[in-house]
Amino acid sequence: MPRRPRKKSKSGIYHVILRGANRQEICHKQEDRFRFLDTLKRYIHETDTQVVVWCLMDNHVHFLLKEKIPQVSEVMKRLGISYASYYNWTYGTNGHLFQDRFKSEEVETDGYLLTVVRYIHMNPVKSGLILKPEDYRWSSCGSFYGKVVYPPDLLSSWFILSLFSKDEKEARKRMKDFHSRQCEEECLSAWGRNRRRLTDEEARREIIAVHGSYAIPQVKSLPGKERDMILRKVKEIEGLSQRQAARVLGVSVYLVNRS
Repeated sequence: MPRRPRKKSKSGIYHVILRGANRQEICHKQEDRFRFLDTLKRYIHETDTQVVVWCLMDNHVHFLLKEKIPQVSEVMKRLGISYASYYNWTYGTNGHLFQDRFKSEEVETDGYLLTVVRYIHMNPVKSGLILKPEDYRWSSCGSFYGKVVYPPDLLSSWFILSLFSKDEKEARKRMKDFHSRQCEEECLSAWGRNRRRLTDEEARREIIAVHGSYAIPQVKSLPGKERDMILRKVKEIEGLSQRQAARVLGVSVYLVNRS
């Protein structure tokens, strides 16, 4: 069955999510994140699209994009092909890095726009990586508070800030208050300090300790018996779910479960 065409946003604004295939990690180190963001910046500028908000996690990325002419699909296509080529060359892998098709939704009202902004910036808080969204290095949140965020010329921040106030200083203050309310109401109770589940960063360290000489991206390409032996050891890590192990290693949950 052919895919349905994406619904056109009347505002030209889209919330876009790009995930690793089988929820695998798409960035393993700082250099990967720099490369991803530099690649994004190149294609954003070439297509005259605006990045309104972004957050780069280990196995997925969120964008709010504003297009002047229909270009979002072209940006995501070029980004996916270029970064996947870099990834496969760097880690000696092959095959698909991203899910076949990115997910997107139209953002038509200012109210929902701010809801999505806050949702995107709170991702690393909800994942237990940091306590305050502005402390996460790989998102646009710090830019809205006046911090320098890499790459500095990627973001079009005034589009969002102007919804809070026409005065820049007041807009930054109101936006910070806006994020803080969400953190207190929804995140601290659900993602408190007594969490027993490993964070993805902790999970990566534990998995590396188990499989030793192989880089994480290479595990899925090992011969079946060798790969399954590693997966059996990984499943014994305390605080690591099979779904999380599958996501970090870039394999299916079924493969982890049957090993």
